[in-house]
Amino acid sequence: MIELDYAHDGAVVLLTLKRPPANAFTPDGLMQLQHTVEQLNGEARVRAIVITGDGPKFFSAGADLNTFADGNREVARTAATRFGAAFETLQNTRPVVIAAINGYAMGGGLECALACDIRIAEQHALMALPETVVGLLPCGCGTQTLPWLVGEGWAKRMILTGERVDAATALRIGLVEEVVEKGAAREAALTMAARVATLSPQAVGFSKTLIHQGRNGVPRAAALAVERERFVDLFDGADQREGVNAFLEKRAPRWQVTQAVAHAEQRANGEQENLR
Repeated sequence: MIELDYAHDGAVVLLTLKRPPANAFTPDGLMQLQHTVEQLNGEARVRAIVITGDGPKFFSAGADLNTFADGNREVARTAATRFGAAFETLQNTRPVVIAAINGYAMGGGLECALACDIRIAEQHALMALPETVVGLLPCGCGTQTLPWLVGEGWAKRMILTGERVDAATALRIGLVEEVVEKGAAREAALTMAARVATLSPQAVGFSKTLIHQGRNGVPRAAALAVERERFVDLFDGADQREGVNAFLEKRAPRWQVTQAVAHAEQRANGEQENLR
C-alpha cells in the first residue's frame, strides 16, 4: 500500500500522508517518508515541502499500535529507529517544510508536524502526545522538540498528563503558527510555500540552519560567530548582488537555483555539527 502521495510542481512539493482510516505510520511508511525527503533535499529546485493528511479528519494518528501488540522488543527497536530517522531527516532537510494539520495529529502524527519548520492547523484540529496512555512514550523526537517550541510546562502537560490541545490553545502556546478554517490548511500552506520560493535559496538555507543552532546545543557565542560568517559567505555567490540590485531596480529577483547552492548549504549544516 502506498502510504505517501507525492505532487511536485518544481519549487514546491506536496506530500500527503495516505493510509486509511487514520493515516497511521508503519515502519515501511516511515522509511518511505525518510527516503522521499532525502531525495527532495538533493534537488536544488525544491524550495519548500508541504505535508498534510489525506481526508478531512486525520493529519495522522501516529503509530499503528498493532505493531506493538505482542510486546516484541526488536519490533519496538526498529519502529523507534525509523521514527527517529524519518523525523530527524525531516527536521534537518534543506527545503522549508510546512505542516498543514487538517485534523487529529496524535503521537507520531504530532511528532511529524513538530519536525516541520512551520505548522498551520485547521480550527477543528486536535493535537496530543498520548503515548503514556498505552504504556509507551514519544520516540520520534517529541520529548526534545516539543519543549523547545512550547516550554517545559506545556510539554509536560501534554506528555505526562495526556492532555489534548485544540487549535486555539496550540496557537496561544506556540505549538502552531496559524489557525485557519476547516479545509483551508493545505491551500494556506501551499501559499506560504510559494512565498518561500520567491526568496533567495542560499539565504533561506543558511538562515534555517542558523535558527536551529540553539536547538542543537551550539553555544551562543559560537552561534553568533557562525551567523556573521554566513552573512559574509553570501557574498561569494550571485544571489546577494541579484537580490540587492533587483530591489533597487524595482523588479523581481532572478535567483540561481543550482546544485552548488544546495551543496553550500549542506556544507554549512556539516560545519554546524562540528560546533556541538
